[in-house]
Amino acid sequence: MVQKTEQIWFDGRFVPWGEANVHVLTHTLHYGVGVFEGIRCYRCSDGSSAVLRLEEHVDRFFDSAKVVQMEIPFSREEISQAILDTLRTNGLQEGYVRPLAFIGDGAMGVYPGDNPVHVIIAVWPWGAYLGDEALQKGITVKTSSFTRHHVNVMMTKAKVCGNYVNSVLAKREALADGYDESLLLDVDGYVAEASGENIFIVKKSVLKTPPLGPVLPGITRDCLITLARDMGYRVQEQRFTRDEIYTADEAFFCGTAAEVTPIRELDRRKIGPGEAGAVTKLLQQEFFRVVHGDNLKYAGWLTHFGLE
Repeated sequence: MVQKTEQIWFDGRFVPWGEANVHVLTHTLHYGVGVFEGIRCYRCSDGSSAVLRLEEHVDRFFDSAKVVQMEIPFSREEISQAILDTLRTNGLQEGYVRPLAFIGDGAMGVYPGDNPVHVIIAVWPWGAYLGDEALQKGITVKTSSFTRHHVNVMMTKAKVCGNYVNSVLAKREALADGYDESLLLDVDGYVAEASGENIFIVKKSVLKTPPLGPVLPGITRDCLITLARDMGYRVQEQRFTRDEIYTADEAFFCGTAAEVTPIRELDRRKIGPGEAGAVTKLLQQEFFRVVHGDNLKYAGWLTHFGLE
C-alpha cells in the first residue's frame, strides 16, 4: 500500500491527498493516453536531501508527452520546481516522486478533442521496490508469455500509461507462477526488459544490455553504463537471447524503483552462483554512494533541496 502524504500538487496548487480527485469520464481513464515519470529523492550522508537526475526525468516526461501529442500546460522549469516544492511541503526527506499528465473529461471517444491536460505530482515514502532482501540476495524471474511492444505498435520510448497494461499482465503471470518478476522478449525473441526495469548481464567481467529498440531509455540504466565504464568495465549495448542469461556469470535489473536488483534465477535456472555476483555488488555499492552524495564526481546528478 502507498503510504499517504499530506498534499498533492494538482495543476499548480496543493490539495489534500484525499481530495485529489478526477471525474469518472476522464479521457485517460478510458483510453490510456497519459504520461508519467518515476523519480527518487534520497537522504544524503551529510543530512541533506537530493533528487536523482531531476532534469533528465523532467525532459523524458515532456518527451513522452510530445510523442503522444499532449501539450503539458506548464514549463519544464515549473514542473521541476513543483517536484521540489511537493517534497518540501510534505516534509519528505527520502522517497518516490510520481508526476502524471493526463487528459481530462470533455469529449468522449478515441479522439480527445480539446479536453484539458492536467498534471499532478505525488510523493510518498518508498523503500526497495522488490524488497530489501531482493537487493541483497537477488530475485527469481520468469520469461513471460507476453511479448514486449513492437516499436510501431506502441511508442516504446515514451512512458505512456496504456503501455503498461503489457507490464501488468506479465507481472501478474510471474507472481501467480511463484516468481518475483517477469522478463519480456521483443517480437524477434531477443531479451527486451522486465515489467518495469532494464536488464544487464555480466560475462567474464563484460556487461551487456539490450539496445534502445523496444526498450525504454532508463535513466538508472544510463547511470550504470556511465558508472561501469568509469570503473573500467566494458559495456556493450547489443541484443542477446535468454539462453545467454542462463549461462551468464551475473544478471541484474535496474530502474528508479528497482535501483540495482540482482537476478539469482531465471526460468528455474540458477544464474552464476545463484546470488548477487561480485560485479553487481560493486555497481550496486557505487550507485548507492552516488545517490547518497558520497561520490562528488557525480554531484551533478543530484539536485539538493531543503525542507520547509
